[in-house]
Amino acid sequence: MLTPSTEDDLARMVAGAEGPLRILGGGTRPVGAVVNGTPLSTRGLAGVELYEPGALTLVAKAGTPLADVETALAAEGQRLAFEPMDHRGLLGTQGTPTIGGVVAANISGPRRIQVGAARDFLLGVRFVDGRGQVIRNGGRVMKNVTGYDLVKLMAGSHGTLGVLTEVALKVLPDAQAAATLRCRGLDDAQAVQALCRALASPYEVSGAAHLQKGAGDRPETLIRLEGFPDSVAYRAEALQKALGGVGVFEVETDPDATRAAWDGVRDVGPFHGRGGDVWRLSVKPTDAPGLVARLDGVEALYDWGGGLVWLLAPEDRGPAIRQAVSDTGGHATQVRGGGAGAFQPLAPAVAALQDALRHKFDPRGILNPGRMGRAA
Repeated sequence: MLTPSTEDDLARMVAGAEGPLRILGGGTRPVGAVVNGTPLSTRGLAGVELYEPGALTLVAKAGTPLADVETALAAEGQRLAFEPMDHRGLLGTQGTPTIGGVVAANISGPRRIQVGAARDFLLGVRFVDGRGQVIRNGGRVMKNVTGYDLVKLMAGSHGTLGVLTEVALKVLPDAQAAATLRCRGLDDAQAVQALCRALASPYEVSGAAHLQKGAGDRPETLIRLEGFPDSVAYRAEALQKALGGVGVFEVETDPDATRAAWDGVRDVGPFHGRGGDVWRLSVKPTDAPGLVARLDGVEALYDWGGGLVWLLAPEDRGPAIRQAVSDTGGHATQVRGGGAGAFQPLAPAVAALQDALRHKFDPRGILNPGRMGRAA
């Protein structure tokens, strides 16, 4: 395995590569086709390089463990607002999640519905392209708006355009208090109705999820509120009344219980340690219950008000899932399991554009070739 300790080392390794490279961060998110190439890990590029709490900015090397970033932020009462998921329990991997891996896969959690995705907090990047050239785009401060937006292009590229060496992120203050409104027994359609109503309310919902099998294997609908203690208490009471016509919502204010509940949603806890394929669907929230109802033998966890659906499915359900998602105009990614391809098949024009971008950044086709379904 190649483990560069500096950006210059990495650039020389990529420039001198004679075949495909399998780009790794912490090795915790092996989503997509297996890349047959020499492993190249960024874990040697670690460390927080700049952190200015007053400016709400943090710069870290790509191989920095995510836990180190979160610890540094917590010491100043701040956080990564996009709440990145930990895939280890779902995928059965070990390793250590890195901040570069989070950015490369654009990993975001339940709070995305309120604040946006990982790419929305990305201020700047440094990376090595397929030629071995070091490229910098964006900056280290929020006022930087110059140049082409390669910053957002790198988020979600899964190492196919370049190997990240540094990321600059906007961070936000942590919430002083949180509460969860919980209702048991709603069916999927009722739950999504409640979640949509909560998200359309003025009460600043930061989490909206429904588990077909929550505590005690009963359906469980969860809504999160965060902020100053008095504000959270007021909004929880008001929203509880507003949702009274849909179901009986109880208010949970214990910090540990609230954190555990949303960590479970973020990391898709109900599917841990269970067999079967796992799918991640992006659909119109109101279409989600009907789509799931079309599929036999699946279990669903709805996040983002129903716009994100996690499915635990038997191994032979791939074609049916793809068809159901296609019929609703949605998007499907197979996160765990075998099959023809993990990522959503692209329209010809989009595929051609994607291939052109890969050829521009990686003309030799050596960076994670085939990871996202097509060779560079």
